[in-house]
Amino acid sequence: MAKRSAPEVNAGSMADIAFLLLIFFLVTTTIPKDSGINRKLPPIEENDEDVNIKEKNIFTVLLNGKDQLLVEDELMEIKDLRSAAVKFLDNGGDGSCDYCKGARDPKSSDNPDKAIISLKNERETSYKAYISVQNELVAAYNQLRNRRALEIGPKRGFPDMDYIAMEKAYDDPKFTGNKDKLKAVITQIKEEIPQKLSEVK
Repeated sequence: MAKRSAPEVNAGSMADIAFLLLIFFLVTTTIPKDSGINRKLPPIEENDEDVNIKEKNIFTVLLNGKDQLLVEDELMEIKDLRSAAVKFLDNGGDGSCDYCKGARDPKSSDNPDKAIISLKNERETSYKAYISVQNELVAAYNQLRNRRALEIGPKRGFPDMDYIAMEKAYDDPKFTGNKDKLKAVITQIKEEIPQKLSEVK
């Protein structure tokens, strides 16, 4: 009796199938893109002289590795950070700020132009907590800028427009108003309430 040979599987097309599967997964898979934080860096100033900043003009915000917030050496919840930053920025301690509505405490910041917010975090700080703190600090600046825009906007022909709306209108190509006047108002607000947010390593 003759021995039967075992049937063999034709593996010639296996390479083609593997190649087609590889192409399929490459085409259908989406790779998440981490966009990072959108920040406009200040221009480089050619200034060799030392700048003396009074300690009272620095608002210190520390974020530790356990995502706990220490503001001016006191524990604070993130939800209270915005109001504390607004109180510091809007203090007007030296009396030179006629648009400041703060307590005019001589132990706090002189005016928004001299006030600096210093943010420091540890390496173990979570990304979520860091972004939350950043958002609250930027929102504090925007709150003051919105208030100032509602004060000077109507006098310049831009009633009922806060600072955010002014920036959107300026960037909108369909805006029919006077862009030069709008830019002048935006620039004035930025000069009066500059965003001085220092991130310490």
